Amino acid sequence: MRAVVAFALLLAAWADDRRRSEVLAREVEESMGIVWRGNSSDSHELLLGAAEYPESFTWCNKDGKNFCSASLNQHIPQYCGSCWAHGAVSALADRIKIARNAEGIDINPSVQHVLNCAGVGSCHGGSAHGVYQWLANISKSGSGLSYATAQPYMACSADSTEGFCPHADWSCTPLNVARTCGSFDKESGPCTGLSSYPNVTISDYGSISGRQAMMKEIFSRGPVACGIAADPLLNYESGVVQNRTQPSQIDHVVSVVGWGKDDKNGGYWIVRNSWGEYWGEMGYVRVAFGALSLEEGGCSWAVVKDFTALEKGNQVHCHESGDNCNASRPSFLV
Repeated sequence: MRAVVAFALLLAAWADDRRRSEVLAREVEESMGIVWRGNSSDSHELLLGAAEYPESFTWCNKDGKNFCSASLNQHIPQYCGSCWAHGAVSALADRIKIARNAEGIDINPSVQHVLNCAGVGSCHGGSAHGVYQWLANISKSGSGLSYATAQPYMACSADSTEGFCPHADWSCTPLNVARTCGSFDKESGPCTGLSSYPNVTISDYGSISGRQAMMKEIFSRGPVACGIAADPLLNYESGVVQNRTQPSQIDHVVSVVGWGKDDKNGGYWIVRNSWGEYWGEMGYVRVAFGALSLEEGGCSWAVVKDFTALEKGNQVHCHESGDNCNASRPSFLV
């Protein structure tokens, strides 16, 4: 019943908004059981803030290393308003890369797993903070967020009507968490939902807002997922976006990986969007301090607990067909 009421509120808000916000209103989030800007702990407050932060800092080039994960496109194979999931998952992917000191092949957590199972949004909008709340809960139960190699992004959710979405099942079944397809179905090789699969868990999460809090969190622990007013970004090509004149509606979620300073425009945030690398500065945009409501829109962070990786020796080795990791014999890997 809660989900039905929440979806009704979402559709009503969506119908009233010309641009169709991809960020849920507070009352919708709360009706879905998401704690509004809640914190799992006070660990952010316990971080030691620098007396003065450097003028420029980015995880995409820290001490000569790139800790930023791939730029993705939420709008293919068809349009999907899943920025909230992309922003949260991309910031988490960066933090995994930071935990590994940028060594080894990048780990790309599954955005589609979030769309299928988190229950905190859809292709019509959602909550980045809800993603971390959900992931923290399943992390306690011995499960985790699967990798994109077992659940690739399809830009679909259960309520999608775009493209091929209405013709497939997007419910939270084992097949829609992590799967493999051993052969063509005519060769008796149906797809298998996996009981054991590479995944990532988190131990803590929370929310912040304001320039100093953002700098402290990003500098200390890694990129964050933040709300932003996206209208001025639609036709953005390059440069520093100013737009400080008046508060704007928060209707989009991005990940913030650092900041810089321009002699002409002053300080700015380095922001990774989820519209593909054809857009902006290879998928990124520079947003002036105080612009686009980025500092007021609220940012979410998560602390990586564990992840499956070769150097950890914690992989469950499944066969090509998945027969020895069939979901009928559950044994989640943490």
